[in-house]
Amino acid sequence: MSDEKKFEFDIPFKSAVQPVRLGPNDKFNFRCYKGVSCFNECCKQADITLAPYDIIRLKDRLGISATEFLKKYTVPSTLDAHGLPLIKMRTMDQKPVCQFMDEEKGCTVYEDRPSACRYYPLGLMSMRKEHEYTDERGYVIVKEAHCMGHKEDNNQTVDEYRKEQGVEIYDDMNRDWYQLILKKQSSGPAVGKPSEMSLQMFFMCCYDLDRSRRFFLSEPFRKTYDLDDAFFKEIETDDMTVMKFGMRFLKQILFGEVTIKEREGAYEKRVDERKDIMEMRKKVALEEFNRKNDMYTDSSD
Repeated sequence: MSDEKKFEFDIPFKSAVQPVRLGPNDKFNFRCYKGVSCFNECCKQADITLAPYDIIRLKDRLGISATEFLKKYTVPSTLDAHGLPLIKMRTMDQKPVCQFMDEEKGCTVYEDRPSACRYYPLGLMSMRKEHEYTDERGYVIVKEAHCMGHKEDNNQTVDEYRKEQGVEIYDDMNRDWYQLILKKQSSGPAVGKPSEMSLQMFFMCCYDLDRSRRFFLSEPFRKTYDLDDAFFKEIETDDMTVMKFGMRFLKQILFGEVTIKEREGAYEKRVDERKDIMEMRKKVALEEFNRKNDMYTDSSD
C-alpha cells in the first residue's frame, strides 16, 4: 500500500465512484480488452469532458482544424453556476453513444483517445490545500454496473496502469489547465462571477487554438506584450506553443500571475483608450436620452 494517507469524502450513495482515495502505488483490479463481455458498453454511455491536449490530438488525428473539430465533434458545457466553459464530446443523435465507436473494432481513434477514456475506470482528482500553490493529485475507482473489467484477474498499481494507458503525457500537457480550473473552484463565490469577456477568453485560450493563434499574432497584442520574433514564429506553426502560452496568459489576466512582460506604457495606453471609449459611450447615451426627451416634449405639446 502507498504511504500516502487515504481519506474518505462525501459521495452520493448510488454513485459509481468508490469513496476511497488511491495513491500512485496503490493497487486495483481491472482489465479491458476486445473479448470482455461488456466491450463497447462504456462508449455507449459516453460523457467525456475534453481537455486542451485532447483536442490537439484528436483534431490532428482527423486532419482538421481545431475550429472544425469543435463544431462537429463537441458540445459546450459549464463547470459551475458561474459558467466557466467546458467542452464535452458530442454523442450520436440524442443517444450517449460516442461518434468514434465501431461495434466490431471498438474505438476508432484509440491511439489518440482522450485522457478521460485512458483513465477509465480511474477518476483523477486534483486538490490544493489552502495557502499552498501546488496541487496534489489522487485517484478514485469508478465501478459501473455494466463494466465487467473489474472481475478480470489483473492486479496493478495506479502508476502501472497510467503508464500502460499512455496517460502520463496527457497529464503533463494538461496540468496548467487542471490548475486553472482548481484555482477557479478554490476561489469560491467571494471572487464573484467572471465577466463575459473573461469567460470568452477562457474558452478561446483553452479550446479554440485557431482563434487563440490569431489573437496572439494580432497587431494590438504585439504592441501590448514584450515578446520576441522567435516566439511569434513558433505561435504561427506550433499548436503546443499556442496551448501552453494560452494557459500562461489566462493565469496572468485571471489570477494576476504576471509572467508576460508588457511593453513600456502599454498599460497607460489601454487605460487612456478605455477612458476615450467610456466618454464616447456616455456622449452617445446622453445624445440618445436628449433625443428621446425632445420627442416626448414635442408629443406633449
